[in-house]
Amino acid sequence: MDFMSDALTDGRKFRTFNLIDDFNREVLAIEADTSLPAKRVVRVLERVMWEKGKPESIRVDNGPEFISNTLESFCKEKEIQLQFIKPGKPMQNGYVERFNRTFREDILDAYLFSSLKEVRVLSQEWMKDYNGFHPHKSLNGYSPIGYRHAVESGKLPTRKCQPEFTTCNSDSNNNSLHVNNLISNSVNPLKSNSTLS
Repeated sequence: MDFMSDALTDGRKFRTFNLIDDFNREVLAIEADTSLPAKRVVRVLERVMWEKGKPESIRVDNGPEFISNTLESFCKEKEIQLQFIKPGKPMQNGYVERFNRTFREDILDAYLFSSLKEVRVLSQEWMKDYNGFHPHKSLNGYSPIGYRHAVESGKLPTRKCQPEFTTCNSDSNNNSLHVNNLISNSVNPLKSNSTLS
């Protein structure tokens, strides 16, 4: 998970809070507002957990919202591990950084927004399109949702990954996210483990 900043046409600044699933690069949330404190981040996480299930871990940078007692307490209570990247090493959270670039190019830099409602509506519409139709080379040309379905149905073999990353998997039987820490170079998408970025 990560934050981005931009401004409305009247000069008011706003931020987006972006949350993705490492396994299939699915966008789980884009929250836009003028202020997104740690309590708001927790509310978004609670909503996503209600819809998708609880992750085992969440990868974050060292921003104030992520190092807050609010998020730390929430994660401790829910037994979610916070994985902090090293300061100045954004590529340790590369999936969300790559997503941020695409979101910046397709939405934030492509439109002039006069209200937060416009940002929210367009972001939600774009998120559905991105998840359902945006192909990824790293996902064998599938969209995020298409990739998840292909793995769950057995159409795709287990993919090779770098051992320092973790991967997410959605189990269609109980609609929950799972994390698999990659100790070896291969990932079994049917194991129950998950990481969010």
